[in-house]
Parts: sequence; structure tokens; C-alpha cells
Amino acid sequence: MNRPFQDHYPDEWSHCYGCGRLNEKGHHVKSVWGAGEESVCEFHPEPWHTALPGYVYGGLLASVIDCHATGTAAAYLDRLDLDRNPQPYPRFVTASLTVDFLKPTPLAPFQVTGQILEHHGRRVVVACTVRGGADHTKTVEARVTVVRIPDSGWPTPARSD
Repeated sequence: MNRPFQDHYPDEWSHCYGCGRLNEKGHHVKSVWGAGEESVCEFHPEPWHTALPGYVYGGLLASVIDCHATGTAAAYLDRLDLDRNPQPYPRFVTASLTVDFLKPTPLAPFQVTGQILEHHGRRVVVACTVRGGADHTKTVEARVTVVRIPDSGWPTPARSD
């Protein structure tokens, strides 16, 4: 079974607006391994994800790419099982996201694919491509550098209430 990468995240790391399965208002980005070493995400935009009539808002595309890249990096390291950590799917945050919008993406289901370009220590670089429309035209290319969150996690933020 090809279970989505994001479904492997522990509950405490599953609240992301883009991919958190526990965020009821989020996008619920789901990524899996496709052919070979390529990851795949199919996303179905809603009518309110509009930039101009008939086309997807670029910020949504960047958001889906962001979560797809972090999920791809996590699944890649899990496949490598570098430190034989019993905690599967290490978590990542985005350090850099470069998005090139080649042409408008139609407001219809689109696909994001990802490939690992580099891996150095805690940093992983993922190349992502968006294809949309009936002919699956390449509409976006992106390069995402992600950094593994330390196993100790982050300090809990102070409450502001």
C-alpha cells in the first residue's frame, strides 16, 4: 500500500495548514512515491482558489509545492533510514522556496512531482514540477531547500492570551 507520506507524521506534527491531517481547515496535501524516485501529489483546487477566472492562485501552488517537498524529503530519509531511528518520517521545514511560474495553471486538478536533487546533512533540495490542464502542461517549476527539524524538536511557543 502506498500510504501518503504526511499520514506517517505523528499527531503533534500534523497540524500544518498545507498538509496536516489534523487541521480541519487545511489543504490536506498528500504525497506518495510514483515511478522510480519521483514523488507525486494530486491536488484538486476549489473554486475559491482562484487568481483570475479559470486559473489557480499562485500562493496556493507555492503552498502545495512547499508541503510536497517537505514530505518528499521526509520519505526519502525514511527510505534511507540513515540513523535507524525508531521514529519514522523525520520532519522538515522550508529554508528556501524558489518558484517559477511558466504559465497559468488551470483551475482543475493538477499534479506536483518531486525529485531529490541534493542531500547534505540536515539539508535536502527537492525539484518540483506542476502540471495542469487536460494536456498536463508544465506550468510551474520550483526548487525547495528543506532542513530537518532536530529530534529534540522546537521549544513550545509562548501563549499570547
